Parts: sequence; structure tokens; C-alpha cells
Amino acid sequence: MRNEWFSFTSEVKKMYEKDFVALHEPTFTEVEVDYVTDCIKSGWVSSVGKYVERFEKELAEFTGVKRAIAVVNGTAALHIALKVVGVKAEDEVFMPSLTFVATANAVSYLGAVPHFVDVSENTLGIDPVKLEDHILRIGDFKGNHLINKETGRIIRAVVPMHTFGHPVEIDELQVICKKYNLILIEDAAESLGSYYKGKHTGSFGKVSALSFNGNKIITTGGGGAILTNDEDIADYAKHITTTAKIPHRWAYNHDEIGYNYRLPNINAALGCAQLEKMHNFIEHKRKITSYYEKLVKNIAGVQLFKEPEHTKSNYWLQTLILDHTYNRDEVLDFLNEQGVMSRPIWTPLHLLTPYSNMPTANLSITDDLNSLIINIPSTPLREV
Repeated sequence: MRNEWFSFTSEVKKMYEKDFVALHEPTFTEVEVDYVTDCIKSGWVSSVGKYVERFEKELAEFTGVKRAIAVVNGTAALHIALKVVGVKAEDEVFMPSLTFVATANAVSYLGAVPHFVDVSENTLGIDPVKLEDHILRIGDFKGNHLINKETGRIIRAVVPMHTFGHPVEIDELQVICKKYNLILIEDAAESLGSYYKGKHTGSFGKVSALSFNGNKIITTGGGGAILTNDEDIADYAKHITTTAKIPHRWAYNHDEIGYNYRLPNINAALGCAQLEKMHNFIEHKRKITSYYEKLVKNIAGVQLFKEPEHTKSNYWLQTLILDHTYNRDEVLDFLNEQGVMSRPIWTPLHLLTPYSNMPTANLSITDDLNSLIINIPSTPLREV
């Protein structure tokens, strides 16, 4: 590798004051210890307790939605988000191929069919222009439903994903959804703390899903949440994620097949402490971005991905885009050998065995970016 890459790894380790720098680690202080200890002492550590209600309330306030329903992980959140808005078996759902496998898995849990569309180089998320072009090629209306002429199935929804925390062109996607009678469901798993034109991601769709996995900008250990402005949808989501149990002082009556998806109180306690620090986390993420921007200027053929126009990103994962003079895997080998943990973007879903035969648009940008994207260490620089 060229000398500038040696200098890059040296500066990253100096920045973090570590010989080995992980990709993304949680940041905890005494606040987390105090809240979790309080939870343990109370004995309320499972799916009922004051921290669950508090976390849901504060999460809704932070994101600017009416309701938040805390669940066990982001995949569960997306599964239920899809179900409560009416995605059914054999429906097709537009989504990027350039996303984590959970996006497609959640659709598959319902017996529905992922339909992969291409992304924009400007956002790394669904390209609205290419999406509409694809709809015009393969779509047809029957009654109020958009039908895939090639499969005969209803296309029910669009699931954009805000990649690495960078908001997609959500206004344009809203217009497309209205025009073609599609439900907008945001996969906001990575974008807590990100804004599009001043409005928080996850507040544009009919429903959306967040993740609080250990590597996310805040963590509850495991955990996720459903966001919505529809009170009826929120009530239904909370009901079926609590095993569809009808509230009663002592009777166990369940009115449909439900899911044991509720977030435990002990995890919510951790989330409450983490949420208090969100603004500081984002401030430090942006400082890292500025630092990386200076470092990358010294490396030919590499650019740091920056937040798209009209957005404010949480910069969850810092992202390098290589040009075609590089072999991505050689760069990854070098960075990891030098103690700077780095990863490629997820394998595009249309290349995975379970999803290799799904309906697919032209994915030229996705295929190109797959060989060019590298994520680099993104943990906040110090305790906040």
C-alpha cells in the first residue's frame, strides 16, 4: 500500500489513542450503571416497568412522532411495521438491494416478496428517479393496486433505508408512493438523530423502524422501536408485540396470534441513559467526520462520503468511497492488519442465496458501489 495509507492508519490510532481501533463501540458512563442498577433493585427487569414507558415517551419526543413502541430488536420492529400497515403474503415490497439482510428478512417473515431497486450515489439509498422508471416499465394498475406485470403480484409498499445514517430523498419517494398507491415504511435502523429538511427520519412514512443494537448510535444491548403518527396503528403494534394479550388483572386471553417482542425494562433503562447523550454523540460524530475529511485529502482516489444536500446526518458509520484503481479487499486487508478495523458494505441482497431469484430492477449503481465502499472506525472520540 502507498505511504499515505500508512499515515492514515497511524493518525486514526493516534486519534483514538489505541493500538487497535474497533469499527464502532458503545459508550457508557455512570448514568447507564445507575439506571440499570435502579432497574435491578426494583425487580422490574422484564417487559413491564417505568423505563419502558419512559423510553417510548422520550423517543417519540426526540424523533417528533406521536408514538414509539419499543421492541426487542430492529428486525422485529420492521416486521411489525410491515404487518400493521397491511403487507400480506405474496405482496411485493420495493427496497434497496444495498441494505442489511434484515430489511428483506422482515418482509419474508410475512410471506411477502422483496423487490430490489437501485440506489443513488448521492445518498446511498433508493434512487427515486430510477424507482419510478422501473415502475413505468414493469407496473400496471388494476383497481387501486399497482401490479407487477411480470409476476402478477400486488406491489404494496416501499421500504427506503437511510444508509449509515444518511437520509434518502424522502420527499421524492413520498410523491411516488402517493402517485402509485404505495405504503411508505422507513427502515430508519441506522438514522436516529438524522434529519431531512429539518424533520427527523422515521417521521415521514406511515410507520418506521429503529434499531438499538450494540453497534448503533445509541444502544439498549439489543432493541428496536416502531415509530408512527397513527394512534390506531400504534395501539395495534403494541398489542400484537405483547402476545396479543387482552388487558386484564389476571386472565390470559389472546385475541390473535401475537409476538413476544416487547423490550425488557432493563434494556429500556440503558436506552434512557443513552438517549440523554444523543446530542453529544452526534456532535462527536461530526468532529470525527471533519478529522477524517482532512486525512482523506492526502489519499489519491478516495473520498469521504458526506451528508447529502438538505440533510443533517448522524454519521453513524464513516464511509470511504474508493475509485476503480483500488482493489477494495486489498485495502481492507491492509487497514485491518494495521489495527484499524474496517468492513465492506453488506453483500447486496440480490447476490445472497435466499434472495437471488427475487424481482430485480437494474442495479448498476448497487453493483458498482459494492466494490468501492469501506466503513472505518466511527466510535465517538471520548466519553460524553
